[in-house]
Amino acid sequence: MRIGGIVAAVVVLAIVGLRGRLPDPREFLAALAGADYGWVALATVLQVVSLAAFAFQQRRLLDNLGVRLRRRRIMAITLARSALSISLPAGAAVSTAYAIREYRKAGVGRKIGAASAVVSGLASIGGLTLLYLAGGAGLVAQNPSAFLSWQPLAIVAGIAVVAAGAVVIGRWQAGRPERARTQPYGKVSRLVAAGRDAWQKGASLRVRDWAVALAYAAVNWLTDLLCLAAACRALGLPVGVTTLAGIYLGVQIVRQVPLTPGGVGVIETALVAGLTATGATAVSAAAAVLIYRLLSCWLIIPVGGAAAVALRRATTVPVRRA
Repeated sequence: MRIGGIVAAVVVLAIVGLRGRLPDPREFLAALAGADYGWVALATVLQVVSLAAFAFQQRRLLDNLGVRLRRRRIMAITLARSALSISLPAGAAVSTAYAIREYRKAGVGRKIGAASAVVSGLASIGGLTLLYLAGGAGLVAQNPSAFLSWQPLAIVAGIAVVAAGAVVIGRWQAGRPERARTQPYGKVSRLVAAGRDAWQKGASLRVRDWAVALAYAAVNWLTDLLCLAAACRALGLPVGVTTLAGIYLGVQIVRQVPLTPGGVGVIETALVAGLTATGATAVSAAAAVLIYRLLSCWLIIPVGGAAAVALRRATTVPVRRA
C-alpha cells in the first residue's frame, strides 16, 4: 500500500472514530489558537526524544549482539517501522518484520535481527512496568487506601513476572551445552526453531546490556507520557502528573486491542474521556489530545513514509562487526 493511501485511510478512521465526540468546531479551533505554543514546542521535542530513545536502543542492542549500524540508518528504520506500526492492522508484527528485513539488507543476520526484536519487546514491557510502579507509588503516597484498588498495577506486574521468567529461562537454556538438533521440517517447525534460537541469543546478553535496553525503553515511554503532559499544559488543563500517568497507562492497555490501526479513534476517545473525568472541559481536552496525537501518531506517518522511500533508494552498506 502506498503512503498516500495509508494517510488517507488513517484520516478516514480518525474522522469515523471521533465523529460526534468532538465539541463545536469553532470552540475547538479557538482553544487551539489560544494554546501556549511554548508547551507545544516542548511536546514536540519530547516526542522526538521518545523516538530517538527507541532508535538508540535498537543500535545498542545490535552492537551488543556483534554488529553495528550507522545512526542515520537506524533512525530511518525506526521512523519507517513506527509509521507501519500505527497505520496498519497488526501493525506491531508488520513493523517488526519490516525492521528485520531492513537489518538484513544492511548485512545483519536474521537470527541477530530477530534476537534484537525479542529483547526490545521484553524491554518495552519492563519499561512500561517501571512507569506503572512509579505511578502506583505516587498514587499510594497521596492516598494509601488506593493500593488495594489500583488493579492495573497487578496486571502489569504479572506480565512483567512472565517476561522476566522468559529471560531467565532463555539465559539458562543458552548456558547449557548445545546438543545436536535435527533439522526442522515444515514451515511451522522452522519458524519455531528460529524463534527459539533468537530468544536464547537475546536472553544470553549480559545483565548490563539488558539494563541499558530497559533504560532506553523507560525513556521512550516516559518522554511520550511527558509529551502528553506538555500538550495538556499548553491548553491549561487542571490535571496532575500522577493522575495523567494513570490515564496514559490505562490507555496503553486499551491500545493493545487492535480494533483500528494505531488505535485511531479508540485512543483519542479514551484520552478525552479520561481528561474530562478529571474536570477538564471537552473543548480543551479534545484540543490537547489532538496536539498529542498529531505529534505521536499522525505526523509520524508521512515522515516515516519518506524514511522508507529513502531506505529503498539507499545502497546496501556493509555491516561493521563489533
